This record gives sequence, structure tokens and C-alpha cells, in this order.
Amino acid sequence: MREVVRERYAAAARAAGSGDGCCSAVALTDAAGVEVFGNAVYAGAEVDGAIGDALSASLGCGVPTAVADLHPGEVVLDLGAGAGADVLISARRVGPTGKAYGLDMTDEMLELARANAAAAGAANVEFLKGYIEDVPLPDATVDVVISNCVINLAGDKNLVFAEAARVLKPGGRFAVSDVIADAGMDDATRADMAAWTGCIAGALTREEFEDGLGAAGFEDIDIRETHRVHTHAASAIIRARKTAA
Repeated sequence: MREVVRERYAAAARAAGSGDGCCSAVALTDAAGVEVFGNAVYAGAEVDGAIGDALSASLGCGVPTAVADLHPGEVVLDLGAGAGADVLISARRVGPTGKAYGLDMTDEMLELARANAAAAGAANVEFLKGYIEDVPLPDATVDVVISNCVINLAGDKNLVFAEAARVLKPGGRFAVSDVIADAGMDDATRADMAAWTGCIAGALTREEFEDGLGAAGFEDIDIRETHRVHTHAASAIIRARKTAA
């Protein structure tokens, strides 16, 4: 499953880098043709100035930086950073005394993200290769974990939550955009690999998200639907805080 996901998003990165557009490799619209993924979801959002081509190559389902409440000097980690749009937005908000990390498993996406960072002149960013189930950062080194429509692609979401909690400092914040499944999602959709790589089939329900975050040591969990992306799923903003103990 991981290899299928990797190749799908590697193809998206190659398409974006060639100027063909990422949606030639990954569908960004729902069944009615409405664009529910990608840079269209940033319409009206504050992106803090030009960030090169990173935004045009976005494959996300929301704007996690809009609710992450970032402050100068903070350290941010973006799980599944893709072309780097949310990393670059975060880097501007935390300023030169802060740091924004982007983690991705796909070489093509990392190459694209680093090129976008260079074009934007961002000096306080670093892109890391790795898996969101095994974050290559020490314990308690991050103030805020963000992500944009990536956790649903992981095979073991509970491990992702545990890793996010591990790298966060006590009291650190979790603010992600992701797809949440309706409780009644049918088995055919769940079994469809194309729907999985398109962020639908692997999505957790609201209850599963809450239970997983709670088990990993998060509190103040808040899940708010933003827009529908499928007959059986919606995009949502999920926020939580690592316990201070």
C-alpha cells in the first residue's frame, strides 16, 4: 500500500515539476467536478506572501496553518509536506528565530519542495526524508505538528499519533487538515485502492480520530468539518494538545 501511495504522489510531483499540473496524476475534484483538494482550498486564506510554485502544487484538503496559531520562534513539523506550501507558510510565521520542518517519504516531492524553498528564499526550513510513522526527530523538540490530508494515507494511524506526541514538547499543539469518513462508509469504497491514494478509503471516522489521539496522550481534541469531499467523507480541521504532564 505504501508503495502505491508513494508512486501516485511521485507522479504528481513529476507532473508539477514539468508544468503539467499535479492534477494530471492525482484527482482534485469530487464526483460533481468541484475542486475539493489542492490550491483551491486556500482561496481567501492568508498565506503570508509569495511562496513560489509550492501552493500551485498543493494536494491538501484544507489550510492547517490557518488554525495552528503559530508564533515567532516556534518549531513546526509538517507531516507529509509534499511540495512544501504549508512549510513555507509556517516558516514565515515563526520567523528567523523559528524553524519549519517538512517530512516526506517521496524523493520527487522532496526535490520539488527544496526547489520551492530556494525560490522563496526560505532559510529557516529543512525537508527530511522519512515516514510519518517513524519521524526522524528527537523527543520533545517540536512546538506544533501540522499536516494536510496525509494521515489518512498511513497504514497505522495510531503509530502516527504516537510519533506526533513523541516529538511534541509537553503542551505542544496538533493542528491538521484531514479527511474524516462517515461512520457508514461502504466496504466497496474502503477496499478501493484508487480511493485510498485519493485520500478517501483510508480515512478514520470522527470517533476513531478522537480515540486514537486520546490514546496517544492528546487532550482538548476538537474536530470541525469544513467541506464535503466525497459522498461518504468530509474534510475537517483536527486540533488537539499534548498533555503537559
